[in-house]
Amino acid sequence: MKVIVIGGGPAGMLAAISSARNGNKVTILEKMNMLGKKLLITGKGRCNITSSLDISEFIQNIPGNGRFLYSSFQQFNNEDIIELLKKHSLKVKEERGNRIFPVTDKSLDVLNALLEELKELKVEIVTNAQVTNIQIENSQVVGVNYKITTDTKQQTIYEKAEKVILATGGKSYPNTGSTGDGYEIAKKLGHTITKVKPSLVPVTATGKDLSLCKQLQGLSLRNVEIKFEDTEKNKTIYEDFGEMLFTHFGVSGPTILSGSAHLLRYKSIEELFKTNKIVLKIDLKPALNEEKLDARLLRDFEKNKNKMFRNSLDELLPQKLIEPFIEILGINPNKKVNEITKIERQSIIKILKNFEIHVNGFRPIDEAIITSGGIAINEINPKTMESKIIQGLYFAGEIIDVDAYTGGFNLQIAYSTGYAAGVN
Repeated sequence: MKVIVIGGGPAGMLAAISSARNGNKVTILEKMNMLGKKLLITGKGRCNITSSLDISEFIQNIPGNGRFLYSSFQQFNNEDIIELLKKHSLKVKEERGNRIFPVTDKSLDVLNALLEELKELKVEIVTNAQVTNIQIENSQVVGVNYKITTDTKQQTIYEKAEKVILATGGKSYPNTGSTGDGYEIAKKLGHTITKVKPSLVPVTATGKDLSLCKQLQGLSLRNVEIKFEDTEKNKTIYEDFGEMLFTHFGVSGPTILSGSAHLLRYKSIEELFKTNKIVLKIDLKPALNEEKLDARLLRDFEKNKNKMFRNSLDELLPQKLIEPFIEILGINPNKKVNEITKIERQSIIKILKNFEIHVNGFRPIDEAIITSGGIAINEINPKTMESKIIQGLYFAGEIIDVDAYTGGFNLQIAYSTGYAAGVN
């Protein structure tokens, strides 16, 4: 049977692999000049392959329609992708937060392992191929129209196929090929596209807090506790522990990106952003309660009692944070440490445990790690990934309306849905 896979990202490659293993003649059509461009930039170029969590816990980390993926995870799980990579001599390691990376810390090695598997299975790969249309007769896939662009000419080709797998990705990182054109192809065939929004995206700050973030640009905080709070309802929207980063526009880093997946689903979020009602609270010392933190401060102050206040915080805070922290406190930086009052010490503790940034929105979708929204899941068979509207049409990966937190879950969604589409 002839199968065409549109899109050569992780979902497309796994779809091609599982389909070819079933004895099908498989072609991947990729509009970029190579496969896996987005895979190469995942995990800051290190590729967070998957998570070591039990597959049953994956659903809890997928706020975007996680239950839809139950069947595809049963067909191909985190252990299966690790085994596939090991077959091609790629060893993996586990890091904080159950994250699995290649031992070499190179996403290129992950891509090369998948390319070797495709080569062994004799999957045909056509790059610089822009699909314009999927041909349908009597609600059944019959072929694909695409354009091949070279330096000298553009060629229009029609290729027959009994099955087509659409795995073109979302709209994030468009320079890797994810420009949302798969949505348009599916729409023409009668599929519903739910609202497409950025997910796992940096968050912007506003007013004086934006100036503060610019001042702290590049500072990464590790082992902090963060909370996004709706101050109107005095409600915590999301909390996490780990790493975050200050940027010229606001905040980013793993905890912030996962928080953004919650924020975008929060009721009236746009209105709350406009009215300045969403606050990021950072606990800079989560391991210490206020009593223990006070004892720590007293020890530090005793040791530095003859120093100026500004020179006494080196062991407590990163260097870049000291000056802005003192500004927020409003304590004279030239004051001697032994002159700090109990009330001032309590203020220090309060800000260490509740360092606040008012946030007011998300960065553009082309800066998002993934896309929320896509092909409506009620139009896809969750066991096979086949369209309920067009026979022989299948979907895989980010084009489907599913999305997860950071930690390797989104790549596992790509592998599992790709595998399920290909094998079926």
